[in-house]
Parts: sequence; C-alpha cells; structure tokens
Amino acid sequence: MSSKKIDRRKKYTRMVLKESLLEILKSKPITSITVKEICERADINRSTFYSHFNDQFDLLFQIEEELIDDMISFLEAYSTDKKVEVLKTTEKLIEYFASQKETCLILLSQNSHSSFEQKVREVAEQFIMVNQKDKLDIQSSTFKYISAYIISGSIEIMKVWLENDMDTSPKEIATLITDLSEGYTNMK
Repeated sequence: MSSKKIDRRKKYTRMVLKESLLEILKSKPITSITVKEICERADINRSTFYSHFNDQFDLLFQIEEELIDDMISFLEAYSTDKKVEVLKTTEKLIEYFASQKETCLILLSQNSHSSFEQKVREVAEQFIMVNQKDKLDIQSSTFKYISAYIISGSIEIMKVWLENDMDTSPKEIATLITDLSEGYTNMK
C-alpha cells in the first residue's frame, strides 16, 4: 500500500473526528462528551480514534492549534513588516475569523471550555498591540491593562459579529474596533 493512500486515510479520519467533535460541541460541553460519542458520530472505531488522539481534550487542543497556526500564517503572509497599520492588520484578522466562522463560534462558546480565546488574545497581542506600545508614550504597567481591555472587547465584538451572521463588512468591524481602541491607547 502506498504512503499517499495511508496519508489520505489518516487525513480523512482526523477530519471526520474533528468535524464530529465540533458538531457535538454545538449542543453540549466538552466535559460531557465522550470518545465513544465522537466515534459513533464519525462512524469510526475507538481504537482508530486512539491511534490519532489521546482523548476528546487532545482532539479539541489539536483543532485549536491548527486554527491558531493557520491564523498566524494568514497574518504573516499578509505582511512581513511587523509595523503595519493597525486597521489593516485588524481587518485581516477579522477576515480570517469570517473564513472560519462556524469553527470560531464553537471554540469561543462556553461549551468548548477551551483555551482558544486565550490563544487568540496572544495572537492579537503579537500582531496588533505590540506595535501600538512602540508608538505610544505609556508606561508598561498601564499598557498591559489597556491592551487586555482592548483585546477582550475586540474578541467580544467579533463574537457578536459572527453570531449576527457577519451583518457588516470586516472593514467596518475593524474600523469600529480600531476607533474604540484609539481612545484608550491615546490615554496618558
């Protein structure tokens, strides 16, 4: 048997397991989901599941990691210059969320009990807020609070936007977030 066929099978199995977990997460928390339930939905036996993942939490972690890695690649492909305009970077981040709407909504929901939101915060800090700090004359101790507030608010805006079927353009949401953020980053 060729290795391409095996790789394709592995990819398919992992994809079906991920989709199954995400589907179940729409209606119940990860703490109530069993490997057996995921396998039944995916029509895959448990030994196959365990050849890919340790448990349902490992599967969730892998989904998060792939999404965060994709998000970082998306942002890095957008610009190799770390000092890009905040509005454009924010818009690109929102466009990425839009392209992964359903998965992001599930991972940002209470059911996932995941660390996805914290990972998104870290990406936003890395690609957006770090550039703001360099431009501003704000003490580091104050800036960390302002940054936490801006990022948390921005994530909530994106959640509401995704839940409302992205009823405005990514550019409008990016402008809203940037305008709201500028009021706080202009504080001395």
